[in-house]
Amino acid sequence: MHSDTTGQWTPVALSADLPAKTVMPARIGAETIALWRSASGEAVASADRCPHRGMRLSHGFVRGEALSCIYHGWRYARSGNCLHIPAHPGLAPPETIRVATYPVAEQNGLVWVAKGAPAGQPPRFDKLSPLRSVTVMAGIAAIEAAAGAKANADGALTPAVAPQGLCLLLSDLGDGQTCVHGLIARDATPQQRIAASREIETLRRLAEEGATL
Repeated sequence: MHSDTTGQWTPVALSADLPAKTVMPARIGAETIALWRSASGEAVASADRCPHRGMRLSHGFVRGEALSCIYHGWRYARSGNCLHIPAHPGLAPPETIRVATYPVAEQNGLVWVAKGAPAGQPPRFDKLSPLRSVTVMAGIAAIEAAAGAKANADGALTPAVAPQGLCLLLSDLGDGQTCVHGLIARDATPQQRIAASREIETLRRLAEEGATL
């Protein structure tokens, strides 16, 4: 998947890695975003800078349906508008104080985020379930070489030699880094899931070694 992700869906995390009332950093290409889940279970993607002092919102905390900056506690709604400024509790924050938010789609155990208006819905992987995500310090070409296969237009790659049902979903992070989401057949046994996880580690090592040659 290209690092120029404008108008495209990008897989940024596994749903299982984002429990309710938590926030984590994620990447769309080279850009870091704050990915969070409200108490009601809604996944939200916000720009990772508080408009007040520029603190990373991915360092913040979730209370109910809002994300708060850890620095001065400015609180933002899922739509991005500022809800509360602790230093001025009686002030209704103006609509101009807001953080950018991005479209989010969640399906098949994956969280997808788009910059700009995406065309349609993310690709579906109905016969697969998420296994694990890793960051590989190598570009997509090095991963393809290690896997002996090419990724398709959706960034999905099936290694030439791997446990049955293993699929890698690649997202270019720029600077020679790639996020790899490992998927496995829904009916895979625990032993097959362990073997697939080990294969992902092997491919990471081979890709990183190949990238340094």
